[in-house]
Amino acid sequence: METLDWWAKYIFYIAMPYFLVLMAWEWFALRRAKSKGKRGYEIKDSSVSISLGLIKLGMRALCAGYTGWLFAFVYEHRLFTLSPLVWWTWVLLFFADDFTYYWYHRSAHRCRLFWMEHVNHHSSEHYNLSTALRQSTLGPAYTFVFYLPLAFVGFHPLAIAVQFGINLIYQYWIHTEAIDRLGFLEKFMNTPSHHRVHHGSNGIYIDKNYAGILIIWDKLFGTFQEERRDVPVKYGLVHDLKTFSLPTVIFHETAFMLRQVWNAKGWRNKLGWIFGPPEWSPDGPQYPPDHPYWQTQAATKAS
Repeated sequence: METLDWWAKYIFYIAMPYFLVLMAWEWFALRRAKSKGKRGYEIKDSSVSISLGLIKLGMRALCAGYTGWLFAFVYEHRLFTLSPLVWWTWVLLFFADDFTYYWYHRSAHRCRLFWMEHVNHHSSEHYNLSTALRQSTLGPAYTFVFYLPLAFVGFHPLAIAVQFGINLIYQYWIHTEAIDRLGFLEKFMNTPSHHRVHHGSNGIYIDKNYAGILIIWDKLFGTFQEERRDVPVKYGLVHDLKTFSLPTVIFHETAFMLRQVWNAKGWRNKLGWIFGPPEWSPDGPQYPPDHPYWQTQAATKAS
């Protein structure tokens, strides 16, 4: 258990050399591929991404005290005891953690209260390994709530922390344009191709491919979209920020939400701006013009 405790505390720090080595490899690979339309790195953009990653680490340390206490409390009232000292517990935890991540991630896109912090991760118009470090800085304050049921079922909090770290570290390498399709792996694993779709602001790609490690959840729950060669991915937001100001990147969506809530008439509209999906407005969904929603609306009117 002492070893498990050590890994739970330091897993992200241990991964830093892995992050840096892969980033250097990708930088060289993309420099050679720029003629093929891949944007590569921009110093200011990557600086913002790395800064957000460091802030996220600080926030994680700041929130560790009360989140650790809550996990310990829930674990004391667990339904079963799934010992981290037996191998099959880790198999179960692998699937349970990945399933939980899928629903957390989907919630982060479909509720503006969660989107206002997760949007940071999608704010870059570039797509490279530094983008993986562009983390949602406020996430550690609340995302643990999605994982408390794992402790209630009987997974040890330290094992949950380690598996959570493994899941996020896996996702690092899929933030790249330097790797194309991966054949058979595309059927069940989250790959660079699948995750490029997730970072697309094209209408067909919005709110797709929420997977952590396994893409099977998206295929099961109807949120899968394959990367199409005839629709190049446009990275970033529907309305890009066009700034490298760190406070703006972190708080722009929060400021927008608060303004809308303040100006909205009636509690229903105020709550809609908080708990509705990002496209919600009192006047109807504000999807971009190329979103499939408008094709569906046109077909409905025509019939």
